[in-house]
Amino acid sequence: MPVNATLSQLSDWSYGSAAAIYLLAMILFLVEQAFGRKGREAAERAGAGRDGSAVAAAGGGEPPEGPASTTASTAATMAASAAESRRRGRAERFGSMGVAVMVLGMLLHLAALVFRGWSTGRAPWGNMYEFLMVLCFAAVVTWLVVISRHAVRHLSVFVLLPVVLLLFLGGTLLYSTAVPVQPALQSYWLVIHVSTVAAASGVFLVPGVASVLYLFHSAHQRDPARFASLVRRLPSKEQLDRVAYRVTVFAFPVFTFGVIAGAIWAESAWGRFWGWDPKETVAFITWVIYAAYLHARATAGWRGDRAAMINIAGFAVVVFNLFFINLVVAGLHSYAQVD
Repeated sequence: MPVNATLSQLSDWSYGSAAAIYLLAMILFLVEQAFGRKGREAAERAGAGRDGSAVAAAGGGEPPEGPASTTASTAATMAASAAESRRRGRAERFGSMGVAVMVLGMLLHLAALVFRGWSTGRAPWGNMYEFLMVLCFAAVVTWLVVISRHAVRHLSVFVLLPVVLLLFLGGTLLYSTAVPVQPALQSYWLVIHVSTVAAASGVFLVPGVASVLYLFHSAHQRDPARFASLVRRLPSKEQLDRVAYRVTVFAFPVFTFGVIAGAIWAESAWGRFWGWDPKETVAFITWVIYAAYLHARATAGWRGDRAAMINIAGFAVVVFNLFFINLVVAGLHSYAQVD
């Protein structure tokens, strides 16, 4: 089937527009992260103990002056609180705008995938550029679901940052023109196997980010001078751990199905289910690491920092498999097709 150049161009425009809009959403979320209620509440909790100690040192919490002075002080405090509330309200609006902008970017992202598929008459994940497109789309959709269920919207900048970086790499260094796939990939298993592995890889990005932030929390607890300005605006460790665990619980079966589907496809195409090809080997290592994370998370002695480090290692192997195995190591799965 000949490639439709017009639809291919529309896909490229939608891709670039989505990346730019995600960048704009990052800026809006950064405002909320810096000045919004969630970040301020975290900072206030961190400073509550210090403030209480200061009041006690100043005189055990007793007002040093008379009633008139107290009334004036109370009025000034109320005025300052009202001004602070207005500023937080504006920051919250920036966060709401960020969600709307991110949804717009997600729709353009979806349009890029659809136009890419229409232009070639095949599933739009036949090379590394398209695989990255699906991965990032899955990460954005997953994060939109997460922020609808958990009060972590102000952390969106940390999720969108790797998404924007991956889209930039995909659109520049890894870009591939729209062409039909190689004969070896002309199978319905391309739709099943590659889509599930790409989607699961994108979903794994979210718990990877949550686990990194969890370790920042832990480092700050060991040394309060480290990462203080960042950690004071983060949710609790328990909430970060909960997000990482729940998202991984969802992604792991999807990834498992993708690996099994790949083995079935390998038997159909190459006459064997498993041949320890470099990509197969690293995919198996990835599966083992995430299985170890879920086991560690369910075991009391391995929760916390150890479980978070295992989760981060899992996503690091996903990235290693995506870039190093596709671009450096030769194997049966060498379908990057980088222009």
